Amino acid sequence: MTLAAGFIVTMESIATINVDHLIGNQIGSSTIIRELARGGMSIIFVAFQRTLKRQIAVKILPKKLITAKTAALFQQEAESAAILYHPNIIPIYEVGETDDFLFFTMQLVAGDTLSHLIRKAGKNIIPSRRFIPVDRSVKLMFQILDALDYAHSQDIIHRDIKPGNILLDNMTNRPVVTDFGIAKVLRSEDDSKPIIQGTPVYMAPEQILNREVDGRADIYAAGVMFFQMLVEKLPLPRLKSTIALLKLKVKSRESIFTQKPSELNPSIHPDMDDIIVKATEKDPDSRYQTGREFIKALEGYMKNHLN
Repeated sequence: MTLAAGFIVTMESIATINVDHLIGNQIGSSTIIRELARGGMSIIFVAFQRTLKRQIAVKILPKKLITAKTAALFQQEAESAAILYHPNIIPIYEVGETDDFLFFTMQLVAGDTLSHLIRKAGKNIIPSRRFIPVDRSVKLMFQILDALDYAHSQDIIHRDIKPGNILLDNMTNRPVVTDFGIAKVLRSEDDSKPIIQGTPVYMAPEQILNREVDGRADIYAAGVMFFQMLVEKLPLPRLKSTIALLKLKVKSRESIFTQKPSELNPSIHPDMDDIIVKATEKDPDSRYQTGREFIKALEGYMKNHLN
């Protein structure tokens, strides 16, 4: 078994699944047009919703790839996201299943992921431009953190915040948080043993230890992601494996980062170091307790250094 995109996957890989036969077929109220992307657990299609005559996205999870627990987690993804209504959270339209897969439909956002933007910036021939400008990074974080703060107010945590789960709308440039694939409704009843959920570099220490987590785990992940936006490359120690990184996060008393943001980006004031350190503290009680607190810290930075 391997950990992929927050789930434990068994049997064959999502990459081997042939879905050509679905093109032109109906799923729910929509007709499949073409495949759009594949993740660790799912396949996303562009589809035409016949009832409202618009293009949407359809996400499917083949049943033959999953355990019963994973199926339940996927179902929670749709149910959790469907109750959220925020301009920076992708809306869910329909949830269902067939004999072969689970599915839900959602808004089709025309744009690339934040991870694509970060990679593109990192390839700039001018070294001083190999990161997202500070003012743009901060403005994107305002919206992402507002979305997370809202989700947390609805007792929902994402648990896999990372650049690949942030879409940037081409028309408005607004960031949209996607893939609540491991989101958990805190008020739901689940007495089964937890699964390690998340992407290692962004995972909070308490998440790695399978402890009960709250919105502060998303704050940690958002802090790491923000750091990544501001520098050419995250200053992580050289480690032999992902497991070594997970162990370091749990055992280290200090930050796992070997340099501060201001040491890697000359356009950053040292005050930003304190903000990122606080967001990524090992102890959840030492972090920003809410997205709103994180936003206020960034607003102070903007006022003092970006205006």
